[in-house]
Amino acid sequence: MRRPLALLLVLLAGAAPSAQARPHAAPGPHATFVVTGHGWGHGVGMSQYGAYGYAQHGFTYAQIVAHYFPGTELGTATGKVRVLLSSGTATLKIGSTSDFTVRDGNGASHDVAAGTYTLTRALKLKVDAAPKAQALVPPLLFRPGTDALSLGRRYRGSIQVDVDAGKLRAINVVGLEQYLYGVVPSEMPYTWAAEALKAQAVAARSYALATKRSGAFDVYKDTRSQVYLGLDHEKPSSNEAVDATAGKVAMYDGAVAKTFFFSTSGGRTAAAADVWGTAVPYLVSVPDPYDTISPYHNWGPFPFTGAKLGRTLHLGGAVTDVRTTLNSSGRVTMLTAVTAAGEKSIDGAKLKSALGLRSTWFGIGVLSLTPPASPIVYGSATRLIGVARGVRPVELQQRTNGTWASVTGLKAAKDGSINVAVKPAVTTQYRLATGKVAAAAARVAVAPLIRLAPPRTPRELVGLMRPVVPGATVAIQRQQGAAWTTAATATVDGAGRFDAQLQLIAGTYRARIAPGHGLVAGVSPVLLVSVT
Repeated sequence: MRRPLALLLVLLAGAAPSAQARPHAAPGPHATFVVTGHGWGHGVGMSQYGAYGYAQHGFTYAQIVAHYFPGTELGTATGKVRVLLSSGTATLKIGSTSDFTVRDGNGASHDVAAGTYTLTRALKLKVDAAPKAQALVPPLLFRPGTDALSLGRRYRGSIQVDVDAGKLRAINVVGLEQYLYGVVPSEMPYTWAAEALKAQAVAARSYALATKRSGAFDVYKDTRSQVYLGLDHEKPSSNEAVDATAGKVAMYDGAVAKTFFFSTSGGRTAAAADVWGTAVPYLVSVPDPYDTISPYHNWGPFPFTGAKLGRTLHLGGAVTDVRTTLNSSGRVTMLTAVTAAGEKSIDGAKLKSALGLRSTWFGIGVLSLTPPASPIVYGSATRLIGVARGVRPVELQQRTNGTWASVTGLKAAKDGSINVAVKPAVTTQYRLATGKVAAAAARVAVAPLIRLAPPRTPRELVGLMRPVVPGATVAIQRQQGAAWTTAATATVDGAGRFDAQLQLIAGTYRARIAPGHGLVAGVSPVLLVSVT
C-alpha cells in the first residue's frame, strides 16, 4: 500500500542572502592605510622652492628674507669660519698643485713642496727641502700658495690639522664670504633665479654666524650645519649672489637671526614652537603661495597594509585604525595607532623617520572592505561594508577575467563608512581604490540557486539549478544525526534540471552541487519528508 508523503520545505540557515545591511564597519586587520602629504623638510624658516617662486614673481632677496623671517631687518657682519672637514681618522692626505707652507705649534713656518702628503698622528712631514720627514709640533696650519689646498676636494683658505683623542682632525679656516661660495650652490641649484640665490646667501650667512659652536671649530661641512662642498663646487652665478649680498645678514633685536631653511613647505611654513617646542618671534608660520613649483609640494600616496605598519612601528600586531593630532601649523605631532592589543601613541617626527616620509605635514587615510560572512545565492544581491576615510576620489573595483575594472565611484558618509550593494553572477573579488592605491580584495562567494520540488512518488527527487551548468553533479543528501550522507546522485541537464532516482524514507533531504565555473558549492533549502 503506497503511503502519501507529507512534505515541508524549510530554508536552510545561511543558504539565502541577507537582505539587511550590517552596521558600519570599522577598519580591520586587512585595512590599507594611505599616506599623503606636503613639503620636504622641517618646515621652519625659508622654503627654498618658495623663495625661487617669489623670485620668479619679481620679489627681491630683501623682500623674500623679510617674508620668511618676519620682524627681521638686514644688517652687516663679517668674519671667518672654522669648518670641520674630517675627524676620527688615522691618516689624512693633504696637498696642493703649487708650493705651500705650514706653521707648526711653536709658531715656526716651513716651506712644503707641491704634491700630496699622507699624514699620520705622528705628524711627520718633509719640509724646507729636508731629505727626510720630521715630526712637527701640533697644531699644524697649512696655508696655500698660488693654488688652493686639497683635502679630498679643494678648499679656499687654510687647513688646520691636529690630533684629537688619538685621531686626526682637519679644520678649514676660511673667510665667511669664501665659505659661502661653497655653500650656496650646495644648498640651492645654481641655475635658479638670481634673487633666490641672493636670499639663500643671506640665509646661509646668517645661519652660519648664528649657529657657531664653541670649541675647536664653528660649523660642520654637512647637514648638521649646512652643506659645504668647497672650491670645485662653486659656480659663477652663486658666487655673484654671494658678492652682491656681501656681509648682509638677517638681524632681530640686535643679534643675527637663526635663519633656518629647507626644501619645500607644501604651501605654508611651520612655526618653530610647533616643530621644536620653543617659540622664536621670527620663526612663525607664514603662507608660501609660490611653493607650488616644487615637485614635493604634494607627495604620495604611499600605501601601507595594517600588518606592514605594525611591523614598521614595532607595535606587535597589525594596525587596525589610526588617529592623528595636529599642531597649529597643520603638522602631525602625534599618531595614535590602534591594534588588537590596544592603543599606542607615536611622536610625529619619529613617525616621519620610521616611515621615510618627507615631512610631518601629512594625513593618513584608510581603505577597507568587508565581504559577506557567507556565500550569497545566485541572483541575490548583498552589501559590502567598508571604510574610505581621508581619501578621495574612491571607486569600487571588481576583478573580471583576471583584470581589475571600475564598477562605480563612491562617496563615503561623514564618518567615512561605505555601504554598497552588489549582485555578482559568479564568485567575484571587489576592492576599494583611490588613484593607483588599492585596498585588499574582499571575496564575495556566489553559490548556485538550487531547489527541490515536492516529490510525486517515493522513488525520485527532481529539482533545478541556476545558473545552468550542464553536466554538474548533484548529490541528494539525507541528514543522519549531525552529518549529511549522499543517498543518490544526478546530473544537471541543458535546461538546468535534474532527476535523482532513490527510495525515499522519512527524514530530512537536501541537494548539494559544487559546479565550479566561478561558483562555490551550494545547497538547496531542506526538504522534510514524513510518512503518514
